[in-house]
Amino acid sequence: MVQPTHERDGFAVSTDPARLDIDMIHRYLSRETYWAAGIPRDTLLKAVAASVCFGVYGADRQVGFARVVTDRATFAYLCDVFILPEYRGRGLSKWLMECVVAHPDLQGLRRFVLVTRDAHALYAKFGFEPPADPAGYMHVHKPDVYRVPMNPGGTSPD
Repeated sequence: MVQPTHERDGFAVSTDPARLDIDMIHRYLSRETYWAAGIPRDTLLKAVAASVCFGVYGADRQVGFARVVTDRATFAYLCDVFILPEYRGRGLSKWLMECVVAHPDLQGLRRFVLVTRDAHALYAKFGFEPPADPAGYMHVHKPDVYRVPMNPGGTSPD
């Protein structure tokens, strides 16, 4: 299958999984983010394999990433969005989001969600808004899941 690639001002955005720099993505997510701190590499590999992933590339390296978990029919969850600090301020996050929302597999969805503490203004430009009824939103949240070893059934060993 041909993977869409977009080019602008010496940068490229691609959904080709073969281009992803897993080492860089893992290093950034596990060390620099509040939402995936300590994520094991194997967990990231499973997540990437089950998602539509977008890499942002400069001349010689990957400089950004976004991941979308989706059924490609009704629902999508945007996560793990970042641009490396030394490449910020160039409009890359806005361009990355333009590519994400234009992706052919993400059209006609009933619901497209994300969870973030920051960058609300960026996401609002693409139609994201707080839920009208936040009381109707529920989730299971395990903030220490990457720090506590789990048994195969997902239970704590103690």
